[in-house]
Amino acid sequence: QVQLVESGGGLVQPGGSLRISCASSGGIFRLNDMAWHRQAPGKERELVASVTANRYTNYANFVKGRFTISRDNAKNTVALQMNSLKPEDTAVYYCAAKHFTLDTYNYWGQGTQVTVSS
Repeated sequence: QVQLVESGGGLVQPGGSLRISCASSGGIFRLNDMAWHRQAPGKERELVASVTANRYTNYANFVKGRFTISRDNAKNTVALQMNSLKPEDTAVYYCAAKHFTLDTYNYWGQGTQVTVSS
């Protein structure tokens, strides 16, 4: 049973940077694929970035070159470094996890609010 807790959200100006983190407990972290999703008000949840158990990374086109996902298997954490933030990045960011053998993320954190505004 996996529990995920996000932290690091907040208010940042356009063009600024923010690093959000996700702490995982339960399960075997190194066997899990991890991802960050986000959901803006009135919009569907969307995948932002993912990193597999084998450390392969994938990014949504709208964050390529701006965001970096990383994992630390020694600390059971995954982070999302967000640079050059835009107002349209404003959303609740959710950490997600799944065993590498599954196709669907089945564990979710509570979310952390990221607001990009001047």
